[in-house]
Amino acid sequence: MSVAQTITDKLNQSFTPSHLEVINESNRHHVPPNSETHFKVVIVSQLFDGQRPLARHRAVNSALADELANGVHALSINTYTEVEWQELEEVPRTPNCKG
Repeated sequence: MSVAQTITDKLNQSFTPSHLEVINESNRHHVPPNSETHFKVVIVSQLFDGQRPLARHRAVNSALADELANGVHALSINTYTEVEWQELEEVPRTPNCKG
């Protein structure tokens, strides 16, 4: 199973999101072709209601602890409540690699 699929499965199981995007951004970094080391996650869940962004990020990091310890080098996390998602005009871009 790909790393992207593992991330998707774990986030679906942990957060029951209404919207989830797991984007492999490894090609934007200095890694071998077909790498799975840099990801962007956009996740919308009712579980984020009443949580500050730091708590949301910690929850995502906790759900993906094994992946972050074993090969995932970078994870851009964008978490939203249902209301925030409906009001959002666009998801922030991930900064370019400086390496």
